[in-house]
Amino acid sequence: MSTAATLSMMTTTQTITSAPSCPGCGITLGHSAIDDTQAALLIAQARIEQLEDQVRQLNEKASAAVSRWAEYEAELGKLRSEQRRQSTSNNSTSNSPPSNNNTLPAVAPLQPSSPSRASFFQSAPSRLSALLSPRKPWPAPSTPSSTAEDLLEALTREQTLRREVEGRLSATSKEVEELSASLFEQANKMVADERRARAHLEERVGELERRDVDKRRRLERLELAMDRIDKVRNLLSDK
Repeated sequence: MSTAATLSMMTTTQTITSAPSCPGCGITLGHSAIDDTQAALLIAQARIEQLEDQVRQLNEKASAAVSRWAEYEAELGKLRSEQRRQSTSNNSTSNSPPSNNNTLPAVAPLQPSSPSRASFFQSAPSRLSALLSPRKPWPAPSTPSSTAEDLLEALTREQTLRREVEGRLSATSKEVEELSASLFEQANKMVADERRARAHLEERVGELERRDVDKRRRLERLELAMDRIDKVRNLLSDK
């Protein structure tokens, strides 16, 4: 009988140490709460990584739009400076009188006047005044550049695209912040629940271990009592 008690005690000890179970119904206490918490944390981390990738792509698009905008502005500045140089050169060439028209005809030395020479000298002052009178400046060519207009349209489109990208980026950043806050809150709640469940399990396991110790002590007492009874029986049978 002592051997059967010892075997039952060893079986109970192995069952308790292998997995915590209820002594009444024998149901094994699993770690489903811990597994669910880890799965939820993995899903949250994957979602955060996806949102970070989206934010990174939006940042790259915004930086590309800004660089294209800077290139368009530089090209537009070059075109404007070239247009100003052309207008300045046209104005300078129109204001400078031609050299052939400003050259005065050589005046022949005075000789005895003849009818043709007298008429020439009479008309000379009017010719000189006509030659020396300032000419009207040539009008500067005012041809609008289609390239500049195209650049302005492209710049406007880039500005609109940049505003849209910035709006999407701010909305995505706000969504990421809200999602991160909610995920951290859920993770903290799950961790707190896990800690409570773990504390409850540890308390339950401690209680089972105490019961196991009590059972061992009782079994030891029973074994001692059975040994005494066997000794008394042997003594009585010998007599």
